[in-house]
Amino acid sequence: MKCVICKHGETRPGKTTVTLERSGVTLVVKSVPAQICDNCGEAYVDEDITRQLLGTADEALRAGVQVNVREFAATTRA
Repeated sequence: MKCVICKHGETRPGKTTVTLERSGVTLVVKSVPAQICDNCGEAYVDEDITRQLLGTADEALRAGVQVNVREFAATTRA
């Protein structure tokens, strides 16, 4: 797809690091699958992966975590 940020590059499959912050919790997730712009580097994460990341952030918030850094691990849906 054409990058909506720079309007010049095309996206390609790759990995990115996502940082989420909410209510005093910082979650850094490395190696997240994404579509990456070959021109500007903007990363686009799909809806299912975003849902997983937000679920992980909710778990960290409930556990009282302040800072957490982890590798992305895909979950399978039954």
